Amino acid sequence: MAQKGRTTFKEDICKGCGLCVSVCPVKIIALEEIEINRKGYHPAGIKEMEKCIACQNCALICPDLVITVEKL
Repeated sequence: MAQKGRTTFKEDICKGCGLCVSVCPVKIIALEEIEINRKGYHPAGIKEMEKCIACQNCALICPDLVITVEKL
């Protein structure tokens, strides 16, 4: 059984680079299509948190330390 996790994003400082989207093995991270953060970017977020396996790939690749992963 895969490890479960909770991933949070500091959406107000995300610059929407998409690196986290590219490394998610379960493909649950996406850039917001409509909302724009205070910096003027479409921030990343989790679509289906229940599918998160807490691999931490997204947090490790994020250049701005926007992502926190908790193992449950």
